[in-house]
Amino acid sequence: MANIFMFCIFALIILGSAVMCVTTTRIMRAATFLLFVLFGIAGLYFLLDYTFLGAAQISVYAGGVTMVYIFAIQLVSKRTLQGLRERVSRSNVLRGILLSLVGLVTVVGVMLKNQFIASACCAGDGEVPMSTIGQALLGSEKYQYVLPFEFISVFLLACIIGGIMVARKEKEVK
Repeated sequence: MANIFMFCIFALIILGSAVMCVTTTRIMRAATFLLFVLFGIAGLYFLLDYTFLGAAQISVYAGGVTMVYIFAIQLVSKRTLQGLRERVSRSNVLRGILLSLVGLVTVVGVMLKNQFIASACCAGDGEVPMSTIGQALLGSEKYQYVLPFEFISVFLLACIIGGIMVARKEKEVK
């Protein structure tokens, strides 16, 4: 019963922060609400006893990606951010709803075609052991993800170096 209660609390935090993230007009508040969403997702991982995924969620996404967003926001001039106002028309809203429905139908179709839902519901307790997840994430065999992790780390390093180069002020030549 306590797990269901905690799940409901995390779900409310995630959904509320996600709605506030996309509806606020201030970009730093949007980044802050995104941080709350990522922390809520990490809380769900900890609730499921997936401590590795929870810690990775906090360190990589909540820590790293949100900081990259905030640095990018800070590098853009205030004049550029103050002048941005986007008008939302009905056609854009209808296109967004239509694309969301197409995405939902695609995801449900893939899940039904590959029998993800049936295998998760009917196979034993429906849980995947943490050793299997760890081997898939950090293994170097076919369909394992250590190489993409390395590419992402090099990409983030390049982003940090690029941000430093853009932010650094050039000396005036006299």
